[in-house]
Amino acid sequence: MPIKIPKTLPAYATLLNENVFVIDDERAQHQDIRTLRVAILNLMPTKIATETQLLRLLGNTPLQVEVVLLRTASYEAKNVAVEHLLNHYQTFDEVREQHFDGLIITGAPVELLDFEAVDYWPELKQILDWADSHVQSTLHLCWGAQAGLYHRHGIQKYTLPRKMFGIFEHSSLYPEQPLLHGFDETFFAPHSRHTEIRLDDLLKVDGLRVLANSAAAGVHIVCSKDNRHIYVTGHPEYDPLTLLGEYSRDRARGLKIHLPENYFYDNDPEQPVQVRWRSHANLLFANWLNYYVYQATSQP
Repeated sequence: MPIKIPKTLPAYATLLNENVFVIDDERAQHQDIRTLRVAILNLMPTKIATETQLLRLLGNTPLQVEVVLLRTASYEAKNVAVEHLLNHYQTFDEVREQHFDGLIITGAPVELLDFEAVDYWPELKQILDWADSHVQSTLHLCWGAQAGLYHRHGIQKYTLPRKMFGIFEHSSLYPEQPLLHGFDETFFAPHSRHTEIRLDDLLKVDGLRVLANSAAAGVHIVCSKDNRHIYVTGHPEYDPLTLLGEYSRDRARGLKIHLPENYFYDNDPEQPVQVRWRSHANLLFANWLNYYVYQATSQP
């Protein structure tokens, strides 16, 4: 089934060329199926790239999804044209009276700041509280996961001695959980972060369950026991060359950055990227939409 987005969104042409089933508003009106409404709070500086990555995954399921892109009003993005934001994004104030089946909160390049020092932290807290009564299930990614766990449960983040940067192996701890249906016992996922949350802190919270963990990268997937909040510490949405782009960007800025781990064949940057996380990324988003969003909101 298709994902419903405006034809003017840059991702529309990209996904259409990849044979991802996308439709515009006019065609969607003729589809006799209940459309899921999913909001994406995009906090990443690379707005268009992140939109495309997430829409690609949302469009690879049997469900029809209408996406609403959200931006913060309390912070002005500097890496995207104002026209793009005005044409395709809404602020929280514009949707606060609406209800959504799902919400995705992305990562953000602010993890070395205290949460309270982030410009849009008061607004984000409002959105997190609003989601409790206006959204069936929320998927938090990377810093978005840390922010959600801190706001709801007081879970702290800790600065790492070296950036967690690369592709890491994870173990499924509760393979019977619907979110992990179809997952292998071990699977790979990208990480790109300077901070971590710790297993010991999570185990002290009765309302949370750690679904996937990594000996190298630590906690990866956490779920609230009511299935309404999913926290993913990595970036399953990343394209094959996203980590390479971040590595090249940081080197050009003269920042201290190491080669992404387990990313190139034989860890040799002269070799191609070894892409081995895409199947599980698709499963993660499909399972979330099916079991935690669609089936939950379709029940009488």
